[in-house]
Amino acid sequence: MTEELLRLSKRMSELGLCSRREADEWIARGWVRVDGKVVSELGSKVYPSQRVTVERQAAAEQSKRVTVLINKPVGYVSGQAEDGYTPAVALIKAENRWAEDRSPEQFHPTQLRSLVAAGRLDIDSVGLLVLTQDGRVAKQLIGHDTDIDKEYLVRVSYTKGGTLPDSELKKLNHGLWLDGKPLLPAKVRWQNEDQLSFTLREGKKRQIRRMCEAVGLKVLGLKRVRIGKIKLGDLPTGQWRYLSADEQF
Repeated sequence: MTEELLRLSKRMSELGLCSRREADEWIARGWVRVDGKVVSELGSKVYPSQRVTVERQAAAEQSKRVTVLINKPVGYVSGQAEDGYTPAVALIKAENRWAEDRSPEQFHPTQLRSLVAAGRLDIDSVGLLVLTQDGRVAKQLIGHDTDIDKEYLVRVSYTKGGTLPDSELKKLNHGLWLDGKPLLPAKVRWQNEDQLSFTLREGKKRQIRRMCEAVGLKVLGLKRVRIGKIKLGDLPTGQWRYLSADEQF
């Protein structure tokens, strides 16, 4: 089989070196080598068998990029400001840093530059939200091939009288469709008489609310408590902390 040429930025992302956006920045700065030669032209293509390396400056810059975890309150949007609502990134300031954050990282306003949400959390939902400057973290959490699961605690009421039948609980675990496509299997179980735990490996828009609606449940409250191995823990509402060097999703 003959090899197919790939965009250099795409290949760098595949190799886990950085995000495609970062790759374009590094290429333009002359920080990328292919088979030992500097390639500085955007849109350059390479074969998968070619050796791609980056200069020390790129690694040094990447090591300065921060990832923060915030306990998002109701009323904040996770991404860009919209319809007059404030984005969660507005809460990332020195006075809102959790006093128990054990990271040695010092807060500086430059850390807000290119700090973007890696995944969404609806305006009326609360809990763990990840904001990062690091394209590798974003790709890990929201890339097409991510397998990191997320856990939510969801307070519900059954709108059809009585209690939710076991057959409908089974549908929440596997068997529902949204937007014309079957959902991946989920893990949904009762925590107590009015609260369910949802563990999902995908994140369609308002997915849990729509899943609940499909089986006659009304969502009264929704809180994300875990992303991969990272738990919300005791992080207070509206406060944030750094993802420390020894933590991984």
